[in-house]
Amino acid sequence: MVTQEQRKRQLAREKFLRQQQRRTEARRKARLRNSVIGSVLGVILVGSLALYTSGVLKDDDKANASAEATPSAQASKKAPDPCEKAAPGKVKTETWKKEPALTIDKSAKYTFDLATTCGTIDIALKASAAPHTVNSFDFLAGKGFFDHTKCHRLTTNGIYVLQCGDPTGSGSGGPGYTIPDENLKDKSLKANTYPAGTVAMANTGQAHTGGSQFFLVYQDSQLPPSYTPFGTISESGMKVLKKIAAAGESTGAGDGAPNATVVINKATVTKS
Repeated sequence: MVTQEQRKRQLAREKFLRQQQRRTEARRKARLRNSVIGSVLGVILVGSLALYTSGVLKDDDKANASAEATPSAQASKKAPDPCEKAAPGKVKTETWKKEPALTIDKSAKYTFDLATTCGTIDIALKASAAPHTVNSFDFLAGKGFFDHTKCHRLTTNGIYVLQCGDPTGSGSGGPGYTIPDENLKDKSLKANTYPAGTVAMANTGQAHTGGSQFFLVYQDSQLPPSYTPFGTISESGMKVLKKIAAAGESTGAGDGAPNATVVINKATVTKS
C-alpha cells in the first residue's frame, strides 16, 4: 500500500520532471520560432514595403515583446551581466568507466571551492553523510574536470537552483560513471524542501544516477528527497549565488541558461 508520504514524494518528483520536460519543449519551440523568424526576415529584406505599411511587422513586433517572446528578443531586455570574463583554458573531456575507489577520510572536514567568474562559492562538504559523493568530487576536482565549465541552468520559478557540473554545457554530460544516492534522510530536508544554501546532486529522475552535475539552492525549493544533499554554501558564497540568480535566466519562462556568464575557472576540494 502506498503511504500518503510516498504519494507526496511521487507527486513532487513528477512535478520536477514535468518542469524539465517543459524546458526541453520550450527550447524546441524557441528554435522553431527563430527559424521561422529568420525566414520571414529574409523575405522582408528582399523587399516587401507593403507588409510594413500595412502594419503586419508591427504585429510581429508586439508578439515578440509578449510573454511568448523568443530568447533573442528577451536578450535585449536582460539585466547587465554581473560576472567577469572567464579565465583562459579548455574544458577537459576525459571520462571514466567506474566510480573511483573510496579514499577520503570520512571523519575529516572537506571544502569544495568554486572560483567562478562571478565570485567564489565555498561549500562545506558532508563527508561522513555522503562519502561516495564527496569522494567523487574530490577525484573529479583533482583531475580538473570542473575547470572552465559553465553553470548551464538557472531556475527561477517553482524551484530556485543553479545547476553546474556538466562539461558539455548541454545538461546531459557527466564523468562516465554514476554514484549511489546518499543522505536522503538528512535532517535539513523537511516537508519535501531543500533549504537555501543546500548543494545536492542532480540525477535523471531514477535512483542512483548521479554523475557530476549538481545544483546550488539559492531559495527554499520544494523537491522530493531524491537528490543527494552533500554540502552547505557559506554566507559569502550565498551572496555570489544570489547575485547570479538576480540576473535571471535566458528564456523568461523560469528555466533556462543563466543570463550571468557563470564559468567555474577552478574547482578545488580541500581537506582540513
